[in-house]
Amino acid sequence: MYKIYINGTPLFLTSTKDFPSLKLEGENFIKMKYVGKKKFLHNYIDLLEKNTSFDAIVLHSPDLEKMWDHFHSIYKTIEAAGGVVKNEKEEVLMIYRLGFWDLPKGKIEKGESKEAAAIREVQEETGVQNVDLQDFIHTTYHTYLSKKGKRILKVSYWYIMKTTDSDLTPQGEEGIEKAVFTNLESFFSQPRKIYGNILDVVEKYRAFIS
Repeated sequence: MYKIYINGTPLFLTSTKDFPSLKLEGENFIKMKYVGKKKFLHNYIDLLEKNTSFDAIVLHSPDLEKMWDHFHSIYKTIEAAGGVVKNEKEEVLMIYRLGFWDLPKGKIEKGESKEAAAIREVQEETGVQNVDLQDFIHTTYHTYLSKKGKRILKVSYWYIMKTTDSDLTPQGEEGIEKAVFTNLESFFSQPRKIYGNILDVVEKYRAFIS
C-alpha cells in the first residue's frame, strides 16, 4: 500500500485483496476501483489539489504496482532523508518552520546515500553534530507544485538517530525558527500544526520503540 499526502489529504493506493482490511479515520471518503487509465488518476489528483473536504481517497487495483507506476509517472520525483533524533533523556528533536512543527530532513544530493543525507540534513538544520544513525523506520510520500507549476512527488526516508549534543542552532536560511528537544507525550498534549506525514513518522517511531 502507498499513502500519499496531496494538499494535506491522504490518497491511498492499495491492492484489491487488501482493500477490505484498510482502516480509515473520519467520515468523508471516496473509495474506487482503479480502471487502469492515467486520466482516472488525474481526476482524483486534481480533486485533492483543489479542495481539502475529504478525509481520504482510496483507489484499489488487482495490480498495485501498475497503478503505482502510473501515478509515479505523473510526477517528477525528489528523494529526501531525515531523522527522528533522540537525546539521552529520550526526548525527540523537533523543528518549527513556516508555521508548522516538523522533523529535520532534506534533499538527497547526487551520489549521496540515503543514510549520509539523513545525517547531513539533521546536522545542517539543527546544529547537532554528534549523530549516531540507528534504525530505518519509515518512508513517506507527499506532493506539491513547483514554482513553475510542475507536480513534484517527494519521497522521504526516515531513520532513528541518537545524539549526546544539547546545543541547537536552527538553520535560519532554510526558514527554521526553532529547534528543540521535547517529550513527545507532553508535546502532543497540546494542539499543534504538524503535517500528516510527520505524524505518521512519529507514530511509526513510537511503535518501533514500544
